[in-house]
Amino acid sequence: MNETFKLDENLLRKRYRAEKRFHAYGIIAIGLALAFILFFFIDVLSKGIPGFQTVQVQVEVDYSQVVADGNYRRVVQKDLVHIASRGWMRTVPMQLRNHPEMIGTKETIWVPAAFRVNQYIKGNEGHGLEQKYQALADELYKQGTIRKAIDWHFFTRGDSKLPEIAGVGASLVGSLVVMFITMILAVPIGVVTAVYLEEFSPDNMLTRTVEVNINNLAAIPSILFGLLGLAIFINFFGVPRSSALAGGMTLALMTLPIIIISTRAALRSVPNSIREGAFGVGASGLQVVWHHVLPLALPGILTGSIIGLAQALGETAPLLIVGMMAFIPEAPLSIYQASTVLPAQIYTWSSDSIRAFGELTAAGVIVLLTIMLMLNGLAIWLRQHTSRTW
Repeated sequence: MNETFKLDENLLRKRYRAEKRFHAYGIIAIGLALAFILFFFIDVLSKGIPGFQTVQVQVEVDYSQVVADGNYRRVVQKDLVHIASRGWMRTVPMQLRNHPEMIGTKETIWVPAAFRVNQYIKGNEGHGLEQKYQALADELYKQGTIRKAIDWHFFTRGDSKLPEIAGVGASLVGSLVVMFITMILAVPIGVVTAVYLEEFSPDNMLTRTVEVNINNLAAIPSILFGLLGLAIFINFFGVPRSSALAGGMTLALMTLPIIIISTRAALRSVPNSIREGAFGVGASGLQVVWHHVLPLALPGILTGSIIGLAQALGETAPLLIVGMMAFIPEAPLSIYQASTVLPAQIYTWSSDSIRAFGELTAAGVIVLLTIMLMLNGLAIWLRQHTSRTW
């Protein structure tokens, strides 16, 4: 008896030790995950926050010089030609064409500094600014004619080959248009498909095959949807390449399986007693679904749809295939015009050889993460405030 008791006691101690080890492993895993997430956010914020800051130089603009010899570099003082942004100076002739009343006038304004000056004033290494211009920039900074300021135009300007005047405005508009097209295509089709498969379809080999394929489509690499969109929408139907319409339809294909699966799960969460009660008072099958099941499943449907759209917002690979990686300096005016999206813009900046685009890449990541966190937060809020327990 004593030997049996000691044996049971030893086994009990082993089980307790194994349980403690399991708890320790779980805590370590959670700690590592949180550490990686914390490191990621600290790294992105430290690199991206300077991207929302610009360096400006105060110049006296002589609009008569541009008209006199056609040289846009004569618009500012000779010693500031290499300090002020060349990209800004190139916009002056266009500004004069739009506002001819400015010809022959002068004004003192703050303009963006050249990207090398920008990086030098911010204290970044690898700025590439020549020694003589470093001394001039230091002198102007002491005089107060060079300053740091928040770059509000970062959210309104389009892409540019010069980092000091590049922004995410055009890509943000493109992302909104693409997401709108994705939403109006994927959500209705996905919800109707899920309702039919869950509530009306017969249980046969064809239906089971469709369900298996939908589950498989939700797990395949997203780039394959880009190849499918290229083959169907661009090559077969002739949708303009690089357009928001092509990108939205391709992302709709990718989002459909997610919406179908989440909608079916939401429909299954509605108790059968709701359906039986509706049938008991004489409702038809369509009335049961439309008036009773769908309203109760709506919180789960909305949550799944928002999460699916948030995932589509961060996709780049499918849009690479349909050509949405072009240099787009202006926002599209129609769904047929060439456009780009924020993830593609970030990818383009990250591969640029100019180091100043590095902080713009991190700033774009911050903007993208903020939008995605807002969408996921909206999904959580909808789940908490509209869900029911049975």
